Amino acid sequence: MLTRELLPVPMTPGGRLDINSGVARLSGKIWATLWKDDRRPAGTAVLIVHPSSNFIGHYALEELASRGVAAVGLATRYVGNDSALIMENCVLDVGATIRHLRELGYDRIVLVGNSGGGGLAALYQAQAETPTITHTPAGDPLDLTAAGLIPADRVVMAMAHPGRAVVYTEGLDPAVKDEHRPFDRDPELDMFDPANGPAYSPEFVARYRHGQLDRNRRITDWALTTIGELRDRAAGGAGPDDLPFVVHGTAADPRFLDLALDPSDRVAGTLWGSPWVANFQPASLGHLTSLRSWLSQWSYDHSRANAYRELPGVKAPVMVVYGSADCAAFPSHARGMYDAVTHDQRELVEIKGADHYFQGRPDLAAAMCDHIVEWAG
Repeated sequence: MLTRELLPVPMTPGGRLDINSGVARLSGKIWATLWKDDRRPAGTAVLIVHPSSNFIGHYALEELASRGVAAVGLATRYVGNDSALIMENCVLDVGATIRHLRELGYDRIVLVGNSGGGGLAALYQAQAETPTITHTPAGDPLDLTAAGLIPADRVVMAMAHPGRAVVYTEGLDPAVKDEHRPFDRDPELDMFDPANGPAYSPEFVARYRHGQLDRNRRITDWALTTIGELRDRAAGGAGPDDLPFVVHGTAADPRFLDLALDPSDRVAGTLWGSPWVANFQPASLGHLTSLRSWLSQWSYDHSRANAYRELPGVKAPVMVVYGSADCAAFPSHARGMYDAVTHDQRELVEIKGADHYFQGRPDLAAAMCDHIVEWAG
């Protein structure tokens, strides 16, 4: 019989006040859902992670448990609010959950990075196998070398992109000239200007991608400078050491409108509807952040949760599963992550017709679960 229980996982303190809720902060716990078959002894646990999404109710949990493994969906300390998220703290949360599962008797852990969890899963596994990080990108002490991280036995990138900073930069609107005036736009770098496409020429795409990196790095330089100024002001006395800010234009990837770029079975658009609307609406990706969170989560050069960079050092077997109709995690993402693995214990699986959330296709979600359980061995 399948059962579901809520797991309270002891939370490793992060050292900073970056969770608004005192109830959450002082509880000393993060939470996960465990689905299992009570007729089976503890054995393999499949842990599904994301930096900020609430995976307690993840669609794959019951399907996985029905195939004989325990299935766990994690909610990190930043669940539902990534405005002050520090990726290195998310690594601590994954580590605490894996340790808790070991204590419950699960001797085999399969770590699944789903969607934006891909970069987190890769970073976790790399640090668990060979820990090196002692500070956040902002320079705050956070010692993963002393955290006792337990490596997962296998890793799965499921409908995943390589990391939030990567996909964010690929969607960052380079036509925004002034960070405070999002509609003061550079027509030469505006994918929404019909003069530029779609279809978009190779020359425009190259110029556009360069502009996206430039904008990300301008924001990063400003964040680093401002953190330094705050430290100087606070020297010798109390004062704020972080500030919130807004980023306009974060859903402007040319692939959203030009299906010939990174060809697949997807339809035009984003996970949040029209690209032009999603580019500015608050509920889409990464509009509200802080100086420190920007460096850890969204900075292309400073964020460590980048599967392209982390997977080459991972020794555990890695499977990459992607959908041919996904409009968020593209075929090039899947291929890039697969190619980044430097050993032969790797597998690349395409699920034909699957979009990012398997909308209307529970049969395809079930196929993904079949692949994960088979990979779990």
